[in-house]
Amino acid sequence: MNAPAALAHLVPDVRQRTVPAALIDALKARFGERCSTALAVREQHGRDESAFTTVPPPAAVVFAESTQDVADAVKLASEHEVPVIPFGVGSSLEGHLLAVQGGISIDVGRMNRVLSINAEDLTVTVQPGVTRKQLNDEIKSTGLFFPIDPGADATIGGMSATRASGTNAVRYGTMRENVLALEVVTASGEVIRTGTRAKKSSAGYDLTRLFVGSEGTLGVITEVTVRIYPLPEAISAAICSFPTIDAAVQTTIQTIQLGVPIARVELIDANTVKMVNAYAKLGLREEHLLLMEFHGSPASVKEQAETVQDIASEHGAQAFEWATTPEERTRLWTARHNAYFAAIQSKPGCRAISTDTCVPISRLADCLLDSVAEADVSGLPYFLVGHVGDGNFHFGYLIDPDKPEERETAEVLNHKLVTRALQLEGTCTGEHGVGLHKMDFLLSEAGAGAVDMMRTIKRALDPKNIMNPGKIFSL
Repeated sequence: MNAPAALAHLVPDVRQRTVPAALIDALKARFGERCSTALAVREQHGRDESAFTTVPPPAAVVFAESTQDVADAVKLASEHEVPVIPFGVGSSLEGHLLAVQGGISIDVGRMNRVLSINAEDLTVTVQPGVTRKQLNDEIKSTGLFFPIDPGADATIGGMSATRASGTNAVRYGTMRENVLALEVVTASGEVIRTGTRAKKSSAGYDLTRLFVGSEGTLGVITEVTVRIYPLPEAISAAICSFPTIDAAVQTTIQTIQLGVPIARVELIDANTVKMVNAYAKLGLREEHLLLMEFHGSPASVKEQAETVQDIASEHGAQAFEWATTPEERTRLWTARHNAYFAAIQSKPGCRAISTDTCVPISRLADCLLDSVAEADVSGLPYFLVGHVGDGNFHFGYLIDPDKPEERETAEVLNHKLVTRALQLEGTCTGEHGVGLHKMDFLLSEAGAGAVDMMRTIKRALDPKNIMNPGKIFSL
């Protein structure tokens, strides 16, 4: 495995294409007030949660309300060979939404209807602008829920496009396992469907898996069918403190290797706990924490919890706090969900250089502890959270965007972390996607041959290179 190229993509490769006035006129004629060229609207759609702050915004924003709207916008863009960038709620961390080659943004936020709930088959079909919280609110009366929880209240379309996962992945999998079928507008403006609601199929190429994780580079997702699950009969959450990060990690590894069907297990380091306490006034013990959740029958939940408590105690855990009511569980999980925003608030005006490595569970301690030591030595403020049950963890290095030396330090740390993860047979991104930030890391991970194959697919499906160009790899 080759090491990633050092410090690449500190600055995005911005190559703006001309957006003809004729295209803007055609979009305004078709969409009226739903096509905006106002600077404030364009700037809102030209940034995300990444550290890239210098990319110009798109030339226009189209607010789509139907699949036909998306198809018509893409057809017009194709005629003028102008880039198209899908937009959900803007929660991307890797620069997916940035108009590095100019073009137009298609906002699907108004396509936010739950189209069908098939409770008997445990499936639901939604438009791409439905958020995960909205989906769960609309299906909870059926006794079902959608478990994929990336932290941010992202759209189902965006989660599909980036192959997101989150806190429940250790038990329920990722979007890759939970998307059954899609409706997609292709680069030519054609509407196609992939997959069905059937549990399995051997019919031809798996186009659903091709579009899940394609980050908008092959088409615009306009409909998604996902798996849903029965709400557990019993849910119990726990939080416990550890004297060292290693003790918390070893507890996690042993729990997973014993086959305990834990639903969530999240690591928050002591530094991040302090940030969360200051941000949300939670009063948590400012030590390294594991947050855990158990799903099942009352008896099975009790058995799982006791097993994990015994394991944790062997590794010096203390101050177990149990939560069985929804209110108590929400309080505990607020710490995890607020970690990013708490960290940003701790250094006003900062941006976060986020990491997203995932390694085999047996190599987690090796990867994580060396990375913690490097971050501590650097002197750069950071936060650390991890879906450690599946070997996935995140550093967020907090930098002043006006101080290039801080950006360089953060990128050096990220480079070392990714290099280590790849050497341990892991990946450069467990769930955030490649976007702009990890393009060179993808080449290191997959190799030139595999990336060339991706380019071949891209050129075949998008010959004019208009679908979110400049992301994942360069052409």
